[in-house]
Amino acid sequence: MIKPEVVIERNSDVPLHAQITEPIRQKITEGKFLPGQRFEDEITMAKRLGVSRPTVRHAFQTLVELGLVVRRRSAGTIVAPREIHRSPVLTSLYDDLVESGHSPSTKLISYEYLHADDDIADKLGINRGDLVVKAVRLRLSDNEPLAILKNYFPDEVAPAKDDLMRGGLYRTLGEMGVEVTSAHQTVSARKASTEETDLLQEKRGAPVLLVQRIAFDKNGRIVECGDHIYRAHNYSVSFVLTAT
Repeated sequence: MIKPEVVIERNSDVPLHAQITEPIRQKITEGKFLPGQRFEDEITMAKRLGVSRPTVRHAFQTLVELGLVVRRRSAGTIVAPREIHRSPVLTSLYDDLVESGHSPSTKLISYEYLHADDDIADKLGINRGDLVVKAVRLRLSDNEPLAILKNYFPDEVAPAKDDLMRGGLYRTLGEMGVEVTSAHQTVSARKASTEETDLLQEKRGAPVLLVQRIAFDKNGRIVECGDHIYRAHNYSVSFVLTAT
């Protein structure tokens, strides 16, 4: 339980809520308050610091807007997970998390065999009615929900359920002899659906990033297509641009 040390100077021109926000911000950015640690509740902190509850709420809301804390109805206010940065290279999210020092895990939401409709057949370059596997996973980083991963595979290259649970998708496909060498990807933003907010433990209508990808093997065959939903406040994509 975090009980931040805050010195309130009532004669200062700095608003009381900012006097609370700043030392907490410093502790988080310096790594002295760690992701997942929980703060004392608003009422307790307000009494301890001798300020009003709305003042403490204002301070925490500023920290939420800075992406430094997350507020959960069941868990209270906790230090937010470190932001995940990804460069535009062909890697799996699982491997990126490991590389950046996070502890990834996966929950399999569903795994089912379907006959491809027109949309999926077009994306996978197969015939309508061909058998495909649809897998929906929840990717967690340090036990915090980060992304909903929905993928479609032609039946002949679909990983097994257990394989999807234990590591990165492209590493798994590689172990099956399927070498993914390129992909077409688009990134957009929208509001989360009710189902998505429940899985990601976000507020209703929270912003999310939608990453849509179609991946190809070395022979140009499409081996998977995916729609991935990421929590916007702790995920970003970075690009290197050069002049022509």
